[in-house]
Amino acid sequence: MDPNFWIVLDWLAFAERELLLFAGVFCLIGAIDEFAIDLIWLWLRLTGRISTVRMPTGDLSFRQLSGRAAVFIPAWQESVVIGHTISHALTAWAHADLRLYVGCYRNDPATFAAAASAAANDPRLRIVVHDCDGPTDKADCLNRLYRAMAEDEQRSGQRAHMVLLHDAEDMVDPAALALLDKAIERAEFVQLPVLPMPQERSRWIGSHYCEEFAEAHGKTMVVRNALATGLPAAGVGCAFSRDMLGEMAHDEFARDGSVGPFASGSLTEDYELGLRVATKGGRSHFLRVRGEDGRLVATRAYFPHSIEGAVIQKARWVHGIALQGWDRLGWTPAAGEWWMRLRDRRGPFSALVLACAYLFLVLAGLSFALAAFGRAPAWEPNATLEFLLWLNVGSFLWRAVSRFAFTAREYGATEGARAIVRMPVSNVIAIMAGRRALLAYVRTLAGGKVRWDKTTHDAHPLMAAPVAKAAQ
Repeated sequence: MDPNFWIVLDWLAFAERELLLFAGVFCLIGAIDEFAIDLIWLWLRLTGRISTVRMPTGDLSFRQLSGRAAVFIPAWQESVVIGHTISHALTAWAHADLRLYVGCYRNDPATFAAAASAAANDPRLRIVVHDCDGPTDKADCLNRLYRAMAEDEQRSGQRAHMVLLHDAEDMVDPAALALLDKAIERAEFVQLPVLPMPQERSRWIGSHYCEEFAEAHGKTMVVRNALATGLPAAGVGCAFSRDMLGEMAHDEFARDGSVGPFASGSLTEDYELGLRVATKGGRSHFLRVRGEDGRLVATRAYFPHSIEGAVIQKARWVHGIALQGWDRLGWTPAAGEWWMRLRDRRGPFSALVLACAYLFLVLAGLSFALAAFGRAPAWEPNATLEFLLWLNVGSFLWRAVSRFAFTAREYGATEGARAIVRMPVSNVIAIMAGRRALLAYVRTLAGGKVRWDKTTHDAHPLMAAPVAKAAQ
């Protein structure tokens, strides 16, 4: 046997051991972090400090609001879905004090036409055409809507009570507007849960968002709310007090001359806006309410169904939250806040650890196959490595149980079981998104312009009523 062959095998064994050590240690650190959130959630639940409110919600879509509610929906090339979103929102929310602001661009006539045809001459709809070619970034479009609202306020003499954010593909909940209207009296920022819709055409990619949001908005956000740390805004199903947005707009103008409260140049202006409420001393609240039928009051939508679309979307989140967050938001001395920001910014490193873990599994499989033919040097992990390996196996089983439980609570046991099977898919997408985000961030450090990779939407929940009903 060629001696060089055995040298290669020795290097293979060395790489396998080092990958096991690196991935094992940092996967365990991540597992401890998640386990801490689990324990806090369990303790809060058992002591009755957190609970999902149950109340009759059938008449909330007609209940009078305490003031004018403005809803901002930025739209670029959304002609397929924007009509469904507008018509459903205007029907679900029958309140006279609703004003729906939809932002279009002058070089996107298809979206404008779809929005106009869905209005059915409803005077509560305002279609705002941006005076520049699209796409600009989302914050720019939102700031244009903010200016349009301010102009309406001056003309009518009536100031808005709160401002809601939604995306062009959202299906709003009929009870949401009245609940947010009531909650905003005691907070400057309120966030409702987001429930991605399971997709029959994309059980493995488009539907993997279900379990991620089920855990994030069923546990993590609940813990953050209980710890009174800053809450990140999801950009949909969230409401801000008009006074707070006015203060934010003043800050943005002082910082870079922007006319509006949304951070221009940020890929995750919604996330940033939510945290800035806390830094300004504002009160934030995560609101979970179920109707008498057990249905969660939440914003529902389809998420990207292709691997490319999912990677683009998640790379934008990682870039904006984990990488831009260092530059734009910095850190804070408060222990709880520091912990949550560290969790938010772990995306790129988590992607590296996951990549190493999967590479280890590949090398371990190769070594096992070679050993079966007597072609690989036998090596046994020492007691420390073996203990580390079993700890990670135990943490994986715990994570699988947690993922099943939170997913099954919202979508049923079948989807909960699928959530466990989809865990490798979620990890691979996270690895690809982390790489894309890091490369994009490096380009900006080299002087490149921040690039807004917008998600393409080609389906709306109202286009598939049976699927939407099953997810309720």
